[in-house]
Parts: sequence; C-alpha cells; structure tokens
Amino acid sequence: MTKRGYHHGNLAQALVDAALGLIEEKGPTGFTLSEAAKRAGVTPAAVYRHFDGREDLVAECARQGYEIFADRVEAAYRSGLPSALRAFSETGRAYLAFAREHPGHYVAMFESGISTNRSTALHQVAQRANGVLERAAAALSEHIPIEKRPPPAMFASHIWAMSHGVVELFARGSPGTNAPFPPEELLESGIGIYLRGLGLIPPDS
Repeated sequence: MTKRGYHHGNLAQALVDAALGLIEEKGPTGFTLSEAAKRAGVTPAAVYRHFDGREDLVAECARQGYEIFADRVEAAYRSGLPSALRAFSETGRAYLAFAREHPGHYVAMFESGISTNRSTALHQVAQRANGVLERAAAALSEHIPIEKRPPPAMFASHIWAMSHGVVELFARGSPGTNAPFPPEELLESGIGIYLRGLGLIPPDS
C-alpha cells in the first residue's frame, strides 16, 4: 500500500488514513500506534496530540465510516422514492456497496468491538444511519395490517442482519465468495423472501 504522508495542519486525518490502511491489512487490533505514526510520517509521540490511544483512533475511523454510510443509505433511500418497496431495497444494496468500497471503515465500525456509545459524536451518527433503515421499514410496513406489523426497529434490524451476513460470508474475500450467486442477488432474493413472508410481495412475484 502506498504510504500516506502527513500534511501540515491535517495530522489527525493523516493518522486516520494510516489507520484505515492498517485495519484493512491487519485488522483493528493487529497494529500499533507506532505503526500508524510511521505510516503517517510522524513520530509516535505526535499521535497523542489528537488520540488517547489506538482504540480512540479506531473509534474515529468508525465515526467517519458511519458518516459515509449514513450519507450512502440516505441517498439510496431517496433514490427509490416514491416507491417504499424500492426505497427499502436500495438501502440494502447501499450496505453492500459501502462494505466493498470502504473496507477499513466497515471493519472499524462492525468488527473492532468499539461501542457506538463511546462518544456522543459516534453515537449520533450511528443513530442517523440506523434511523434511515428504520424510516424505510416504517414506510413499507404501513402496507401490513397493524396487528401483523413488526416494530420498525425490528424490521430494520432483520434487514441489517441479512445484509451484514451476506457481506461477511460472500462479499469480503471469504471462501463463500466462490458461491454461484453474486452477493447482490443473494441479498435481493433474501429480502424478497422476507418481504413475501410479511405479505408485502405477492407470492407469484
């Protein structure tokens, strides 16, 4: 990987960029602050001007990831309107695209063990991302009789879990990548089965 150098006045971001590269290569716990500093082109002591330690640095990677992710799913949701069904499906596809295009952020967000409650900023942006999925689920579930309607948070969590499972098993270079179906098709068919079970898609669709 190309070394990302430090530019005056942007040390914190240089360290985040360095950490993202190391996370992709070694995982969120597989590198030291000294390695991040070296990749950013600064001394280890310089890291502590902005971050208390490695977890603090990884948490900032996660926060920035959630910012990108929230923007992506919001744009995807809007692109599917006015159809609630299409808007809902587009958010699932946005999840796959984000995981592919931002692997360092994705790992920092979902595989680092960093709680979204670690800081107010991280919690707020994570809630914004989750809120888009809940809003999509709530709009779609209006077509379900109220006595059979799952809570929007549960509805959104089911799709989030399905999307995450497809990413982990089939879209990140794992052995499952060799499955005969593209991840997008696996997710779309899985969402289709789920929505059909809720009566939101006719059985013959």
